[in-house]
This record gives sequence, C-alpha cells and structure tokens, in this order.
Amino acid sequence: MRAREVGIEVGIGAPGPCNAITDVPGVLVGYCTLVSGSGELVVGRGPVRTGVTVVLPHGGRPSTEPVFAGYHRLNGFGELTGLEWLHESGMLASPIALTNTNSVGVVRDTMIAREVAVPGRLPIMLPVVGETWDGILNDIGGQHVRPEHVHAAFDDARSGAIAEGNVGGGTGLQCYGFKGGTGTASRVVALDGRTFTVGVLVQANHGDRRHFEVNGVPVGQVLGWREVPIPRMSEITRVPPGTGSVLAVVATDAPLLPHQLHRLAQRAGLGIAKFGARGDNYSGDLMIAFSTAAHGLPDQGPGARTAVCLPVETLALPYVDAMFAAVIEATAEAILNAMLQAETMAGRDDLVLRGLPGDDLAEILDRYGRRTYSVR
Repeated sequence: MRAREVGIEVGIGAPGPCNAITDVPGVLVGYCTLVSGSGELVVGRGPVRTGVTVVLPHGGRPSTEPVFAGYHRLNGFGELTGLEWLHESGMLASPIALTNTNSVGVVRDTMIAREVAVPGRLPIMLPVVGETWDGILNDIGGQHVRPEHVHAAFDDARSGAIAEGNVGGGTGLQCYGFKGGTGTASRVVALDGRTFTVGVLVQANHGDRRHFEVNGVPVGQVLGWREVPIPRMSEITRVPPGTGSVLAVVATDAPLLPHQLHRLAQRAGLGIAKFGARGDNYSGDLMIAFSTAAHGLPDQGPGARTAVCLPVETLALPYVDAMFAAVIEATAEAILNAMLQAETMAGRDDLVLRGLPGDDLAEILDRYGRRTYSVR
C-alpha cells in the first residue's frame, strides 16, 4: 500500500492523478529488475537483487532536444555522472539512469552505444547515471547488470502509474533499517491562473532506524529492532555504520531556468531530511532537477543549426516558494511510498530486510493524532 492508501498524508499539497513523477507531461519511467538465487554469497554467482531504472525527460531524445536542469549534493559519497557538463551548460542532454554502485560503468557505456547507433548522431554523449549501494542483499561485486538489462529498462519506459518498491535500481536497498527501494510522488501547484506539476522519483537506501520519524512522530523508536528486526549489516557486509545513499530525480513542467532548478534540487534535500536523514558521511545523497517547459532547445552538437536567440519563459521570483514546498513534500512522500511498497526480501547469506508495515505505521500515527500533517 502507498502512503495515501493507508490514509497518511505528507504535507498539505495536492498530488497529481497518479501521484508520480509521470504526472509531469511527457516524463517516462522504465525498469529492469533482476532477482535470482538465494543463500550464501558467491561473488559472480549471486544471489542477485538489483536492476536499472531510467527516466526520460520528455519521451524523446534529450541529446537532440535538451532541457534546462540543475543539481545539488547533500553528501558526496556517491556518483552521478555527467554533472560537469550539466553545470556548465545548464542543460540535461541525456536520459537519467539509476542502478547499483558497481554497475554505473556498464549502464553509462550502454547509453552511449544506444546514442551513437542512431544514424547521423555524433559519437559524443555524457550520460547521467546515478547509483546506490545494494551490497546488503545483492552480489554487488558480481556486476550482474548487463547491456541487455539497460535496453530492457528503456523498452519498459512508460507514462501513468508506475511500480514502486523492489523494482529497477531500487531492488536490493534498505531505508531506515526497513526494506527500501524506488518510490515516487507528485504535487500540483496552482499559481494565479497557471497550474504546474512537480514530480519526484527516489532511490531510497539511507537512514538510521533511531532517527526515523513521520509527520513528527518518532516511528523508528516505536518500531525498534525488537518489533521489526534489523539485520546486523555491518557485521555481515563489513560496511561502516550509516553507509547508504538516496537519489532524487525532480521533474516539473514549470518554466524554470538552470539556476532556479539548482534551487529546486536543493529543496529535495529538505524532503529527504523530513524523515530524519542526516546526510551521513558514508551516504551519497544527490539530487537532480529538470524542467520540460522550454521546448525546442537546440541540439548541442557541432554544426547544429539554431536561431541566434531563443525566447524562454521563467517563473517570477515571488512564486518560487510554492515550488519549493511542492518538491519537499513530494520527495518525502516518495520515500515513504518506496518503503511502504517494498516487500520483505531475503538476499545474500539469507540476510532479510523487512518491509515497513503500513497498517502498523498508520496505527502509530493515529496514537499521536498525526496521520495527516495538518489539521484541516
């Protein structure tokens, strides 16, 4: 069940029809999920609990029609490739792909191969690929993601309602000591006769159970390790405490320029912090934001033909606060959806990550009178 299906509301904004990043017109999401094997870890053989997620900004080819974009780093123990050119140009000229830490290379290389195979395209591409570490459940050293899995994720790209939880790059993740994964949410923003949508997709693999709270309620203290056991991850996987990451992809159809999108990506970090995340030292907490509003931006390759000047629209500064509120709420709700949709999963060495029980969470919030964040 998603958060709203158990009556939990995060913030006061209204979601879009699917409450997903795909509520932003033109945005598509695709997955390839890899689950196989069980028992003792044997590097190269499994068990496998991983995958690939792709986000297409407008359903087309962003290398020939880029979009304005920005990014933010809450903590940098992670990777999101292609950011130097995004920062320099203010444009996203690539789909966005999310996977596990050790598979960034194969995903990036496959995206390049897909691009240069298009007749007439230049053999140049700087793909945007992000990662989270799924070695708690997955044979991450075995590098089981292959080019065919990247192609499968692109083939799966769709609009409308999309899967959450144990799917795509979110398959083998943990969040606050519960099973983590992929989540999404959206907000509709009405501004003086204009209506815009903000959508967020997260790959949630972060947080300490002791810090987990929802709508101000210390859920992680109530659902402690005795109530919902936490595997002794540091003993089994030999990773430092606090290791984990969260990626947030923010999309909007509001007319925002690159510097405004940097600010929007930054506010996604506040959404991540809303449930108690602290940007731990060994956590890669990275956010990227793009706008689909400016259509017809030129191909950036050498020899591209375009007008000397291009007209663009931009949101007036007094209205930006409403966009900030929307991205904060949508990011937080996307994380909660990822946790509620993620089912209990066993992985390497029979280690088990248990899902967050939605009915129990709703009952705890009712005790504090906080199933919704505000009194209406």
